[in-house]
This record gives sequence, C-alpha cells and structure tokens, in this order.
Amino acid sequence: MKGQASGAVKTRDRSRINIRAIAKEIRLLILDVDGVLSDGSIILDNEANEYKAFHVRDGHGIKMLHKAGINVAIITGRHSKVVERRAGELGITEVFQKCLNKRTAYEQLMKRYSLRDSEVAYVGDDIIDIPILSVVGLPVAVADATEETRKYALMVTKNRGGRGAVREVTDLILKSKGLWQKMMDEYLKA
Repeated sequence: MKGQASGAVKTRDRSRINIRAIAKEIRLLILDVDGVLSDGSIILDNEANEYKAFHVRDGHGIKMLHKAGINVAIITGRHSKVVERRAGELGITEVFQKCLNKRTAYEQLMKRYSLRDSEVAYVGDDIIDIPILSVVGLPVAVADATEETRKYALMVTKNRGGRGAVREVTDLILKSKGLWQKMMDEYLKA
C-alpha cells in the first residue's frame, strides 16, 4: 500500500482478501525476531549473556519451507549472537541485525532475489515493522502484536510471537502452494 499524497499510509482491508491465493505466490518469508520468533523477552545475566527462547515448531516450519525451495530471511532491530546461532541452526543465511530502518534490508533482499512485493510475506509485531508490512504481498502480525501493527496485516495469527505464530504462516504457505501433502507423505514414509 503506497502512501497517500499527505504521506499517510493506508491500512489494509481484510474483508475481501483471499489469503490462500496471496500465500500461493510467496517466494520469500521475512521474519522479525523479538516478539515473532521469540516471545519478546530479553533475559540478560551479570556476565552480559543474552537468552531468548524459540519455539521448536516455528523452527521446523522454517526447515520445511527451505525444503520446499522457499527462502527465509531475518530482519531485526537488535543485534544478538543468539539470533546468529538460531539462524544458523535453521539454515537462514539472510540475516540483517541492528536494522532500525528495516526497509533498507528489505530492498536489498528484493534486488538480490529479483522479487516483486507480492512474492514476499513478512511477520512482525511492532511499529518498527510497519514500513515493510505496508508493502509486502502477505503482511502478517502475531496475535500479541501492537494494535497499530495489526491494522497493517492481512493476517493476524492465532498464536502469540514465540509460541507457534511463525508455524501458522509456514503451514499456510505450504498448503496454499499445494506442497503440504508432499511434506506429509515424506514424513509418513520414514
């Protein structure tokens, strides 16, 4: 959604949207970290160590997307070694940390992968995510996102950030693309 002449950005009307048709076109899923992949808690100890908890099903959903040939990237406003480690475990190579202007990283990804906005999904939880939510084809807010952020989403997850919200999105993408049964068949063969 492009800005109006006054510079204001319109929020999206969810009433007439076919989410599955939009999800079918997704080639890249971009995720925020704090409040999306984690519950937003940042635990620091006296030794300057940082701790975050990640939901295993979110991670498995990301791995299934990779297996299906769908790219996943992280754009986050903070920097953390924990994020580097988790991204590595999940095979996410596109990691942008300490991005206060997330649109810059977004534009780099768009050029690198020759994507249109309509081919990108983004999951966010706070106002720093709105600049990307306002342009991608599938903007998603987690259930406990700020009210203002939810206004820019076509989909609001049932689960909270760090509690399976990302898995809802990965499953939606795989099912919309007709890849879900293939994934299930592979698991059933094992």
